[in-house]
Amino acid sequence: MSVAVTLSRYIARQFVLSVLAMIASLTGVVCLFDFIDLVRRVATRPNVSTNIVTEIAGLHIPYFAMEILPFGILLGGIVCFWRLTRSSELIVARAAGISAWQFLAAPLACAILIGTIATCLISPLSSAMYHRAEELDQQYLRSDGGPLSLFGGALWLRQADTQYDPHGVAMLHAGDVKVEDGQLHIRNVSVFRLDHENRLIMRIESPDGFLKSHAWMLHNATVAKPNTILQPTGTLMLPTTLTFERVQESFASPDAFSVWTLPGFIRLLEHSGFSSIRHRIHFQSLLALPILAGTMALVSAGFSMRPSRRGGVAKMVGSGVMAGFLLFTISKVAEQFGKSGALPPILAAWAPTLAGLCLAVALLLHLEDG
Repeated sequence: MSVAVTLSRYIARQFVLSVLAMIASLTGVVCLFDFIDLVRRVATRPNVSTNIVTEIAGLHIPYFAMEILPFGILLGGIVCFWRLTRSSELIVARAAGISAWQFLAAPLACAILIGTIATCLISPLSSAMYHRAEELDQQYLRSDGGPLSLFGGALWLRQADTQYDPHGVAMLHAGDVKVEDGQLHIRNVSVFRLDHENRLIMRIESPDGFLKSHAWMLHNATVAKPNTILQPTGTLMLPTTLTFERVQESFASPDAFSVWTLPGFIRLLEHSGFSSIRHRIHFQSLLALPILAGTMALVSAGFSMRPSRRGGVAKMVGSGVMAGFLLFTISKVAEQFGKSGALPPILAAWAPTLAGLCLAVALLLHLEDG
């Protein structure tokens, strides 16, 4: 028993080091391409410094690490188990009567632990940094208005406003938001119209309004310019590039929320009448991440523990990589079905994990007992 425990610890250490190195390598490559893309986008904006681009790219690192984690575990596990098999360490262990299920228990536990840490600890860090990166991206690299956010039932919107200044903006705040009969209604509205130097042009107050095609209709509006009092203007139309569909899509990306804050935001969306399918799928995906990490560890073992003397190692390793991309494709297809309403969010998020788990168990059963 002590031999099996010692061997499990050794394999677990090799597995964790290989996985962490693979995650770091893949994240570095993706971040490099992300930085190049940001530099390309900023090339047409000479007033934006390289420091902003570097900061945005740095803020993306935890997000990319979270996205890459399952593939890092898969590829890192393949490298680890293939190297142990090539050096005959696993072959000798199995010849000594130690079952593959015994020495895989520790790497499996490590993979689940890595996934749990990512969900519970890295997810809040990733969401906070991703949200900050989106704010910087919107401020310096985009010109289509925004961002749009919903907090505590109140709507906050920043949009382009060229009526008085070609580079002006309008800041809109609504104390309450409801979707009624497929139309977005807002109440207790305040609008601040600013010029390109953020100087106030006018302030608009309205008790209620709604969004029609490319315009906010504000009822019983009152307008005040600097150094003047509020003057009633009746119904006022504020041009906008937004439509109801764009409002729905413009709410903070699910990636900007951690596993701890998503349930509250989902309840807020549903209370306001908006669809929360994207956020519910993302929440379930975060919950499934530890199991998905363990699944990838088992898949990597099933495809890379074949003895070298049998040949076909390269084929088996390649098959493992292809299986990983197949699971990725299944997850994206299931996600699209979930967003369209064809699948429940729970099934859309958990189906790839369960499919991968069945594949891994079948491979290991065939390898060990077949």
